[in-house]
Amino acid sequence: MPTTSASTSLNTQDIWKDHPEKVCAFTAEFAEKNPKTVKAVLKALHEASVWLDNLDNRPEQAEIVSRPTYINCPKDLILGRMLGDYDFGDGRKKKDPNYMIFSSRNCNYPQAKYAIWFLSQYRRWGLVDEAPDYAGIAKQVMRGDIYEEAMKEIGYAHGGASMAPETLFDGVPFDPTKPEDYAKSFMIKTVKG
Repeated sequence: MPTTSASTSLNTQDIWKDHPEKVCAFTAEFAEKNPKTVKAVLKALHEASVWLDNLDNRPEQAEIVSRPTYINCPKDLILGRMLGDYDFGDGRKKKDPNYMIFSSRNCNYPQAKYAIWFLSQYRRWGLVDEAPDYAGIAKQVMRGDIYEEAMKEIGYAHGGASMAPETLFDGVPFDPTKPEDYAKSFMIKTVKG
């Protein structure tokens, strides 16, 4: 039975504004063998993202994803969050100016710095034994070149790559050009090697 109320402890935008969230991924082998398919998917995702960013379309989106085959909860709960209207369930309510986006603010560009941040966390928590090739791995995973080709073919001018520092809720700036320093900078860590 779907719930009729929801509680939220904290909005993820309060943890990391415009954080990486959703992923469209292909194996390197698939992308190499099927470049037209990969670009077609990226173009379709772009079109859907632009549609989703139109707030007038959010009620239809909420109705679709509220169905039992997807989220299976009342569409009004979804719609409120999609519009940035948060009811935390404990008396706190908030209108979030940084509500969920799907295309705006260059959010679909595959930013290498996000892969570098995740790698820094693997390093910080001892999941890798030595400093990884941060830039090299990020370049293999976050294929800005493919995204740029696909967007050029449909005439979309994206915002491009960014290596600007990010600051999360803890106030510690992450400089993607110095990920090893970042991984080792925390008092709580299990860095190996």
